[in-house]
Amino acid sequence: MAEFGFEPAVAVAHLNAADPALATLIAASGPFAMELKARRSVFVALAEAIVYQQLSNKAAATIFGRLCGHFPRGARGMSAERLLALSDASIRSCGISRPKLKSLRDLARRAASGEIPSLAAARRLDDEEIIDRLTAVHGIGRWSAEMFLMFNLGRPDVLPLGDYSLRKAFAATFRKRSLPSPETLRRAAERWRPYRTVACWYLWNSLSKA
Repeated sequence: MAEFGFEPAVAVAHLNAADPALATLIAASGPFAMELKARRSVFVALAEAIVYQQLSNKAAATIFGRLCGHFPRGARGMSAERLLALSDASIRSCGISRPKLKSLRDLARRAASGEIPSLAAARRLDDEEIIDRLTAVHGIGRWSAEMFLMFNLGRPDVLPLGDYSLRKAFAATFRKRSLPSPETLRRAAERWRPYRTVACWYLWNSLSKA
């Protein structure tokens, strides 16, 4: 099972002490229940992220399942080399668009050449270095890399400033009339360090309870 790179109880205690408004939200939300994705490789996690872009979870899961069906043992058997060996037609037949095909091909080539770190290697890299490595892949932006840091590696202090839902939840929690700019959000989140990931999860979670 994937594990966080921090102690959740310590993070929640820190946020409660650091920000009264967030503490109120935490009290209303209950225990920290963020779940990590258990993927055996960075390559597979990024392939999944590419497939899921701009699709509903249900549709993306179906398409990703079809792609995994081309490999022995499904996602467990997916590798850069095996993906490169598939024809464009086989990949497209899963329901994958041409832009996503291009991204998957670039990801596979970079993974096969060693540019994409292994999961063990990624755990030894700092956040910005991982972001730099991952965003070199066509179709992987900073937001996707930040989601990987949060939900695959369990990093404690990630703040995805470009996330619309986070900005919306912040405006509601802190009673703002408009969405905060990325810079406004960045400044406000300084008090949450070094557990901005946990603060983000509580803010996101508040939207599901609204």
